[in-house]
Amino acid sequence: MGLFEKKDKKPEFIIVNGRKLECDICGHDMFLHREAQLNTATASLFNVDWANKTGHCYICDNCTKIQWFLEKL
Repeated sequence: MGLFEKKDKKPEFIIVNGRKLECDICGHDMFLHREAQLNTATASLFNVDWANKTGHCYICDNCTKIQWFLEKL
């Protein structure tokens, strides 16, 4: 099972500040959403990675380029 395996999720259009998100590599406009931990060296040093923020990843359904955002769009 791959990291970006689609499973049952369907790609969707994403709007950022009133504009449709497009992949800057291939120009595709459909993305899958995932959450990911934003680990820091200090939190990892003290084994408190769970306290780090979560980022939101939008993965291009065509070329799999990842675009990161701090808040869910």
